Amino acid sequence: MAFYFTGVRSFPKLWKSNPYLGLGQGHSYVSLFLKDCDGIRNQQKWFSLKTMSPQNTKAMNLLIAKVRYGRKGDEGSNKQVSSESPHMFAAGAAKKRSQMNPSSKDHDLLPVGNIIQLPTKPLNSEEWDKLKEEFKEKANFENWIISQMVKCHSSVDVAKSVLAWVAAKNSGIVGYDLLVKYLSLCVFHKQTSEIIDVYEIMKARYKRLEPAGSTLLIRGLSHTDRWREALLLLEDMRKVITPSKRNYNDCIQGALFHQDVNVAWNLYQELLGHDIVPMLETLKAFFDFGKDIKDDQYSNKLQDILLYLRNNQLYPGESFAHSIKTWFESVPGEQWKGQFTTIQQR
Repeated sequence: MAFYFTGVRSFPKLWKSNPYLGLGQGHSYVSLFLKDCDGIRNQQKWFSLKTMSPQNTKAMNLLIAKVRYGRKGDEGSNKQVSSESPHMFAAGAAKKRSQMNPSSKDHDLLPVGNIIQLPTKPLNSEEWDKLKEEFKEKANFENWIISQMVKCHSSVDVAKSVLAWVAAKNSGIVGYDLLVKYLSLCVFHKQTSEIIDVYEIMKARYKRLEPAGSTLLIRGLSHTDRWREALLLLEDMRKVITPSKRNYNDCIQGALFHQDVNVAWNLYQELLGHDIVPMLETLKAFFDFGKDIKDDQYSNKLQDILLYLRNNQLYPGESFAHSIKTWFESVPGEQWKGQFTTIQQR
């Protein structure tokens, strides 16, 4: 599949490099065909693209305050959980979300292999105890059940009831591994408030996070009002390892989402400085942001991205191709028109 553009002027910068040399059989690609029509000559040019530290007192107090079961404010629930004070991870804390997503009164179960079944509604402490008794390797039950929930993208409320059960048995403390797995579910379901709650707990309990936890928090915070804290996490990560292209992608998209173009471009240049090939969705975000923007400097940077794609034989998918097409057609003062076509192997 290919598309071409016709316009009142071309972007000469795109054609200074060596011409595209072609691909062997079996390679699928998208080609961008730019056509410059000035009324005197008709030039056609091709552009090809390829589809923790010890706990402190503050942390302990925060966790104990947030991770206790409670009966108050839970009058609509038939199941009561044994404890005396409010609990951050209690199913009752998610009452509003459960009302928005009603389910059957019984604890429906989803099959997981031949070992046990995942509940589809939050369970109380006694119910989790009973379920654990049915599990052969009882010592690993908590980690196993949360891992299965992550794989199956279970409800955040159900996973929260696991953490509530664990916290009730451990003086309000939930282990790092369980927190990270729960965080993974929250990020998947885009539960912003839960992500921030877990972030506060982890920030209080651990001086430094390992890459998996940092990656999840960066992704979860990037599109929230606290997106700049994702940049701080990226900075902390740099002290230990080189952040991944995914880490940079999340921070760049967060910066663009919050209209901070300079931060986005600086992160992009930093990514290239590490010789990391950016994700195509990162590059797509710059084109999406540039729609209808009359800024020669920004346009030049997008042309640099097009050159980067060509010179490194990176081939965008259809969605990215649409973004490139839309950007060309939206440039104020220009008259570009794009059209898709199909390229045959022959």
